[in-house]
Amino acid sequence: MADTPKVQSLDDVQRWLDRLQRARTVRSSSDWTLRAVLEHLAHSVEMSLDGFPQPKGTLFRATVGPAAFAFFKWRGRMSHGLTEPIPGAPALPQLDDWQPGATRLRLAVARFQAHRGALQPHFAYGPLDHADYALAHALHVANHQDEIVVG
Repeated sequence: MADTPKVQSLDDVQRWLDRLQRARTVRSSSDWTLRAVLEHLAHSVEMSLDGFPQPKGTLFRATVGPAAFAFFKWRGRMSHGLTEPIPGAPALPQLDDWQPGATRLRLAVARFQAHRGALQPHFAYGPLDHADYALAHALHVANHQDEIVVG
């Protein structure tokens, strides 16, 4: 999506979803369908509120995970395997109808933005406050923007 800037905030995620829904054609260039990509992104946001099913080990979440997030935060960009599911997450629907995935992500982001209580530790990064989680989610979406083709 060369003419669309990378999202930098959760508000940007909502505007990006608006642009996707106005486009003539939208697809994923990865092995995942666009629906699967959007559901994966929604899982991540939802699990920050509800809990991740299979966290990495305690030592990893106390050392490597936080260091990786600190690096992503410092450079303002995340990079990860774009077809790596969240450990223990439900299977992603490999369906062509991507609109339900967009709706799910939109609702997950709105729910996260309205949430004022405790958040669940990230499966790799460990505990994050609301601002860092919001940034992690925005960086995650921006990374996946690399695989979205809009026509």
